[in-house]
Amino acid sequence: MNRTIKQLEDLRWLIGHTGGFRGGYVTEVQILKRRLFDEGSTREVPAGTTIAVTIHYEVRGLARVAKLTMTGVTDFSVFEQDGIDCSSLSVIQTELNAGKLRFWFDPQGELYVVCDEAHLEELTLPIVTAQQAAELARWTFQGVGTDGPTIQWLLNELDQAGLPCTWRDAGRSIAIHPAVQWEGSLKPADDPSMDEASMVQVMAYHPPEGQGFGLLLRVFGMQDRRMSRILEVLADRITHCFPGNCLVGNTIIPGREWERWLVREHRSRREP
Repeated sequence: MNRTIKQLEDLRWLIGHTGGFRGGYVTEVQILKRRLFDEGSTREVPAGTTIAVTIHYEVRGLARVAKLTMTGVTDFSVFEQDGIDCSSLSVIQTELNAGKLRFWFDPQGELYVVCDEAHLEELTLPIVTAQQAAELARWTFQGVGTDGPTIQWLLNELDQAGLPCTWRDAGRSIAIHPAVQWEGSLKPADDPSMDEASMVQVMAYHPPEGQGFGLLLRVFGMQDRRMSRILEVLADRITHCFPGNCLVGNTIIPGREWERWLVREHRSRREP
């Protein structure tokens, strides 16, 4: 889901689509201030401010992660007193006044932005629950094409990467949500001694709006390099073969940038 917000009709669509983010919570606020070097004055001058707010919320049994990027910011407030959590949302307020968009994320105006336009990026996935101690990693991909990876495609890609796996269907009599197409787990085929609780669970689903497909991968069990490697290989092959966006934690990453993001993450973990 990608949508630019500039006109009054766009604001009405945003509130209708998100329900005003009712019951959601802000997980991340990024402020980017650009400055350019002015040769005439030999000084750096302001060149615009961008604010991005990441919001988690739920609608009709589906979890959504939205990133609202507001550009051409002329006024804003980001304020939170010590000991007070202002991340929870009731319903945000918006308006278009004198060509400017205004967003109030809370009644007190502690998170408030005035800007020229905004851009919404959003990923949707079924709500899944698990023992938090058992889930080691989670990766979500939302593709823009009508056809996504099949179970056999996943197995073939792992075979080619030297990580042969077996597939076991989830065996549910009823899917956890009507949007779910299929689900199951992957386990290394060449290690019968591996703990039964160690696996990579895969869930394929249809996003509720428009065309496309969704794929949710979760690693369970004890810390094991093979499980992490299976997830990395599948994420790499999916982002190379299918256009779309992926979600890691609270971060929405364009699929084409996934490899560079992963390299940066590995480098940052090695640095003291």
